[in-house]
Amino acid sequence: MGGVASCCRSGPCEQVFKPRHARRSLERYRKRGLDEIGRELVAAALAVGVEGGRVLELGGGVGAIQAELLLAGAASGEVVELVAAYEPYARELAEQLGVAERTRFRVADVLAEQEAVEPADVVVLNRVVCCSPDGVELTAAAARLARRALLLSYPRETWWVRATIGVLNAGLRLARRSFRVFVHPPAALESAAARAGLALERRGGGRFWELACFVRAA
Repeated sequence: MGGVASCCRSGPCEQVFKPRHARRSLERYRKRGLDEIGRELVAAALAVGVEGGRVLELGGGVGAIQAELLLAGAASGEVVELVAAYEPYARELAEQLGVAERTRFRVADVLAEQEAVEPADVVVLNRVVCCSPDGVELTAAAARLARRALLLSYPRETWWVRATIGVLNAGLRLARRSFRVFVHPPAALESAAARAGLALERRGGGRFWELACFVRAA
């Protein structure tokens, strides 16, 4: 696994996703495994098929989803992050699971450097598009990189989810943080994927988080 220096869009994220948050993410996975949405994303990827393929997890943190897909038969994986703090913990997890030789961690801005990110059979964005005002554009970029399928999770577009996120963002303003959480319309995310040739296969998720699986026609 190898990384590069932090990129210019990372500032707001680095205010929230610090090394201690990355460490806790690793500890939580070790104790409990993937949460419900993570498990559903893995199941959706396996339904599409990952055997012998490449998995790309954008904003993947410690890379738990792509690591599980490597254990399930994917040939190679990559985590592309804005936040460099995750790298040592992603490396630690990959070594623990025995997939370090088949995975890579990089710090890169896929919106600014899409040509530098290799396409993958399955691309995963778990709770990522909500971390940026450019979530729709990020979905479009990810869809262009997906040879077979794109898997997304994002906040549901309901009044109470918007209210909850509004309170969260108010707290971030009081703490003088520039990071914000966004609710992007699912229709806009679907249109972004469709423009890249992907069609919605199914939706899922829980009360707060929605999941969408987009596939490319054979």
